[in-house]
Amino acid sequence: MSTFMANAKTIERRWFVIDAAGKPLGKTAVKAAEILRGKHRPEFTPHADCGEFVIIVNAAKATLSGKKLEQKYYRHHSGYIGGLKEVQYKTLMATRPEMAMELAVKGMLPHNSLGDKAFTRLHVYAGAEHKQAAQQPVVVD
Repeated sequence: MSTFMANAKTIERRWFVIDAAGKPLGKTAVKAAEILRGKHRPEFTPHADCGEFVIIVNAAKATLSGKKLEQKYYRHHSGYIGGLKEVQYKTLMATRPEMAMELAVKGMLPHNSLGDKAFTRLHVYAGAEHKQAAQQPVVVD
């Protein structure tokens, strides 16, 4: 008997909804990254893309513990001299909470083509409404 190896043809992808209201941003991102990668499935194969679709709602209501709102920064550099841009998480959560959640999830996925492909299956919304009702997503605790 041979070992089963999942591949793109044998995987049936499902949709999941995660409600981030009142939950820590990091714990919500961990759950989303696990589902996007496919690690919750018994047929998980490390070298194959066997993850599923994830919808995160209420990203604006996610919490950050401690003094992270004041002390944590999102930084990126343009590549030019003096091109460092910094945004405090207090500002980021007030203006673009979807981006804060996406950054957290992206950092937890593998930094290769598998992670890039998995990230395309993530949909984040600041409010409670989402556009994927036709896919009949399953609610994750």
